[in-house]
Amino acid sequence: MRRALPYQPRFNAPPSPTPPVVAAPARPRSTISPGVLVFLGAVVLFALVARTVRAQGMERAHREHFDSALAVATADSAWSRVSQSYYDSTFRGNDWQHVRRELIARAERANDMREVRAAIEAMFARLGESHFVLIPSDAAKGLSSEPADDAAIGDVGLEFRRLDGAVVVSRVAPGSAAARSGVHSGWILERLGDLDVADFSRTRLVGLSPSAAHLAELQLPLALMGRAQGSVGSLLSVGFRDGSGTARSLMLRREPIDGEVVRMGHLPPFIVRVESERRDDGDGCVGVLRFNVWMTPVMPKVDDAMVAFRECRGVVLDLRGNVGGVAAMVMGLGGYFLDTTSSLGTMTTRRGALRYISNPRRSDRQGRALMPFAGPVAILVDGLSVSTSEIFAAGLQTLGRARVFGEVTAGQALPSMVTQLPNGDLMQYVIADFTAPDGRRIEARGVTPDECVPLSRKALLAGKDDALSAALRWIGQ
Repeated sequence: MRRALPYQPRFNAPPSPTPPVVAAPARPRSTISPGVLVFLGAVVLFALVARTVRAQGMERAHREHFDSALAVATADSAWSRVSQSYYDSTFRGNDWQHVRRELIARAERANDMREVRAAIEAMFARLGESHFVLIPSDAAKGLSSEPADDAAIGDVGLEFRRLDGAVVVSRVAPGSAAARSGVHSGWILERLGDLDVADFSRTRLVGLSPSAAHLAELQLPLALMGRAQGSVGSLLSVGFRDGSGTARSLMLRREPIDGEVVRMGHLPPFIVRVESERRDDGDGCVGVLRFNVWMTPVMPKVDDAMVAFRECRGVVLDLRGNVGGVAAMVMGLGGYFLDTTSSLGTMTTRRGALRYISNPRRSDRQGRALMPFAGPVAILVDGLSVSTSEIFAAGLQTLGRARVFGEVTAGQALPSMVTQLPNGDLMQYVIADFTAPDGRRIEARGVTPDECVPLSRKALLAGKDDALSAALRWIGQ
C-alpha cells in the first residue's frame, strides 16, 4: 500500500480577529433546552412524526369541534413568529402585511383545522425555504408525551434510500435482527408492516412541483426508517425483493437500540448513535467515524475516537444520513481538525451576523494533551446529509481542510426554532440564513462533493461501499 503524502491544509480566509464562540457544554442528563438553536432538517420532522402518528389519530383530530376564533389566533400567531424572526426584513419581496390579510381571511373562512394549516403552509411557500414545518396538534401531543421507558424503543437495524424509483436497503446494522435474518443491502423494500411501500412511494410523489417532489424524496426513507421502529420485542413484518428478483417475506423482532436517547424541547426523542473504527494495515491505520445526528452525547465518543486515531494517516467522517441537530457543535468538532481559529461559516439574522468559529482542540476530555489532527480528512455525504452536516462539510471543504465524497447533500441549511401555536400545533420556523466561509449559500444548493460517487444498487448487492472506498484510496489505504 502506498503511504499518503503529508497533508498541508490551506486556509482561504485569515484567522478571525473576533473572540471565539464557545459551544455550550453537554448537560449531565440527555436533554437539550428547547431554546437551543437547531439546524435540524425540515425533512426529519416529517419522519419523526411518521414514527409516532397514525392515520386514525389524524382523522379523529379532524372530527373534533372546530373553533373559528382559535383558528384565527393560530394563523395570526404563525404569521407573527415569521414577521418577528425571519432574517430577511423584505420577506423575499413579499408584502408581509398583505400576506397576513390573506392568511387571516382564509382562517376566517375555514371549516376545519386542515384548511387553516393549508393556509399557514401556503404562507411558508411564499418564502420558498426549508425549515418551515407545521406539525398538527394530534401529532404534537404524541411527540411531547413522556414514554414510560426510553429504552423501550426498538429497531430492526435497517436504513433505506430511494434509488432508481424504488426504496432499497442501503445499510444493515451489523449484529441486528435484520442482519441475522439474512437481509442484504441492495434488496428492494416492497412492504413494511401493512404498508405497500411501492404504492406509498408513487402516491407521495404524484403531481408535486419539482421542489416538493425533492422534499418528498428526502422524507420517504426517513419516514420508513421511523415506521420500522417500535416497542422492544414487537414483531415487524417486512417484504423484500432480493438481488435475484425473488420475493422474501420476513418477520423481524425489534431489539433495543444501541444508542443514547436525547430530548430537545417539543421534539420526540432522538436516538444518538456513534460508530468508530480504526482500520489497521501494514502501513498504519485510518480512522472511520460515523454518527447520525448532531447532539451533545456525540462529543465524548468523538473525543475518545480522535484519541484512538491520533497516530492514523487519515480520518474519514461519515455524515451520510446525518439529519443535523445542534448548530454550535460544528465549532467543537472542527477543533479536532483545524489548528487555527477559523470560521466555518456565518449565521445572519435580522440583527446582525455571527461567525461560527472553530477552536483548536488542545486536550482530550481527560485533560491530556491532544493536538488537532493534521492528516488528510475525508467527509462522506449523501442526499440525507442535512443542515448541520451540510454546514460542517461545506466549511471544511471551503477551507481546504477536507475532501468531500459521495452525493450532493439535501440543501436544507437554515437556522430555525420550534414553537407551539395556540391550537397545539408545533411550528418550525427559520430565523437566520447561513453561508459557507467563502460566502456561498448552501440552502437549496447543497454541498457538491469533490468526488461524486453515486449510490448504486449493484454495489450495494455486492457488499461494496463505493464512497468509503474512494475516500480510503485518496487517503492512501
